[in-house]
Amino acid sequence: MNKDKATGVLLMIISIVIILAYLIILWYPPIAAKASLILLKLTGSIAVLAIFAIIGWIGYTLATTPPPKPIEEIEKELEKELKEITKESKEDNQKQTS
Repeated sequence: MNKDKATGVLLMIISIVIILAYLIILWYPPIAAKASLILLKLTGSIAVLAIFAIIGWIGYTLATTPPPKPIEEIEKELEKELKEITKESKEDNQKQTS
């Protein structure tokens, strides 16, 4: 088994164990009476933190990424390159025919 598959299997096993532990803590009566409120608060906190961390990361990326070039500028660059390529190909053709 290659490294990626082994990592995938390990992540699946860890996920299943955490899901089972979460459900047992939340629903098994002797444990749930003491831990369910804490578990739900913890779950809600992690969810909110994760969502707003992602939103913050997107905001940071938008704020620090330079804007793209205008299309007109890109078109001018492409036309210039195309002219250079056609000029080079004409020169090559002239050299081959000489």
